[in-house]
Amino acid sequence: MFINGLVRNRIIITGSNGILGQRVVEFYSSKNNIELLTTSVEDSPVSNSAEYVSCDIKCRDKIKKLIYDYCPDFIIHTAAFTNVDLSEKQREETWKINVKGVEYISEAARIIDALMIHISSDYIFDGKDGPYDENSTPNPIGYYGRTKLASENALKISGSLFTILRTNVLYGTAVNSRPDFLRWVIESLNKNEEIRIVDDQINNPTFIDDLVQAINKIIELKKTGVYNIGGPEFLSRFEFTNRIADFFKLNKNLIFAITTKELNQLARRPLKSGLLTLKAEIELGYKSHSLEGSFAIIKKELGI
Repeated sequence: MFINGLVRNRIIITGSNGILGQRVVEFYSSKNNIELLTTSVEDSPVSNSAEYVSCDIKCRDKIKKLIYDYCPDFIIHTAAFTNVDLSEKQREETWKINVKGVEYISEAARIIDALMIHISSDYIFDGKDGPYDENSTPNPIGYYGRTKLASENALKISGSLFTILRTNVLYGTAVNSRPDFLRWVIESLNKNEEIRIVDDQINNPTFIDDLVQAINKIIELKKTGVYNIGGPEFLSRFEFTNRIADFFKLNKNLIFAITTKELNQLARRPLKSGLLTLKAEIELGYKSHSLEGSFAIIKKELGI
């Protein structure tokens, strides 16, 4: 769309009240060349920086009407059911959100020729032979992973323009959100609480702001297809926790290593996982922050 000689992209952000959604809204609400509509299931937004419409993506007619009425160039789909253990109990709800919601949005995106940017997960893999590239064969071992793989497949057969960004272990801050893993570690250790952290899950944790930059690169370059987005270092969750403690000068004696099996969680987790990002680096110019670089940004934002 051209306004006063300036090309302006119209964007809808779903799940705008979530941690990732908030960061995406924050990034685009300050851009002069963007017209922004945000939506989430809650009655009101956590931020008033952009136009907001409450909408449940499980409601086919409502979400499609919202998209048709706004007619965006891009749909950044961050809404998802992400509670891995709860998904094993609430399978129908998880499927409606993670799969049917994607189907409904992609149906509308196809009609108006919008590019849908969808966030997926390393949980589509079994964690036996990671890290994985974009061509690795999926084999989810839990229901959450099955729904994320099904959502990818739904997009691939939808006939719509799409980009799938797979990511893992997102961390970062948002003003009005539940604590992510990093904040939970900081808050727990600051209260002198002992924490038990698994040492047999390997990932390359992803700084949320890096994922936001990858989304922006997709929009700038109008890239379609599948891309892995992750951090620069592959390490266990226990090692990640110790790096957090080192940077923020917290008591590492309160951190105890355990195995995933000891947690007796409802859902199985991929253990040897992580995502190779070479394709994104070459085709998108993707460059992730170092762990300490991201920690420094978070420290400043948290004022600690």
